[in-house]
Amino acid sequence: MTQLSYDNTFEGLFTAIFEIFEFKYPNPKISKKDDLQHNLFAEKIEIITDISKSDRVIKKLNAQIGNDGVRCVIYAFLSEKIGVEDVIFDVINYAVQNPSINIMKDFANESVLQISQLTKNVGREKHRMEAFIRFEQLKDGIYFAKIDPDFDVLTLIIRHFKNRYQDQKWIIYDLRRKYGVYYDLKEVEIVMMDLDIKSLDDKNNQVFSDTEINYQKLWWEYFDHTSIKERKNTKLHVQHVPKRYWKYLTEKKMF
Repeated sequence: MTQLSYDNTFEGLFTAIFEIFEFKYPNPKISKKDDLQHNLFAEKIEIITDISKSDRVIKKLNAQIGNDGVRCVIYAFLSEKIGVEDVIFDVINYAVQNPSINIMKDFANESVLQISQLTKNVGREKHRMEAFIRFEQLKDGIYFAKIDPDFDVLTLIIRHFKNRYQDQKWIIYDLRRKYGVYYDLKEVEIVMMDLDIKSLDDKNNQVFSDTEINYQKLWWEYFDHTSIKERKNTKLHVQHVPKRYWKYLTEKKMF
């Protein structure tokens, strides 16, 4: 068996897959460096990310399974499921062995089916983040939103928010993965920040602008006053807005 470790990036994974075909490694297993489990009997290889190699894999895949197929592979990768690297390699290997067909429609293949299921799960989380994210204006005028999605969907929602909020600077920060995206009215860039999250949840903090706090209180009062207790249907409400998303909603705050 050959154990290949990569740097946790999509380009690193595709570099590893390229080198499996290039050097014909026997019984390959791919793992993120942080998740690598050492096997005394396995040959260990550390992959150095090479963009030119990963681009060649993407180009080959795009020719065989199309843009939608490549999108499914990317979504599956962003699921962060343990062992997803080997599932992705199985699918790519299957595509290489069957160049005349679009293997992404062959759900009888276990790996293809897993990719399809992961794509649906990640896509659902992406849409929910787009629906439930709430920005809060900081004292410096930048709008800030914190998220904690089940999957690494932050890069997938950039286009939605860039198109929707073109006239304001904003940051969306992933609490679990400790990185964010910043829009400066022109471009979006990935940012790494060491945030004191507790201070953001402190009602007495001085981070948010006075206008933001007043608007939040007004919205909460409006929501509270327009709710008809006799017609309250918690079961239906949770069905449409699962409880794990309530932490993003202003109307669920306590003032």
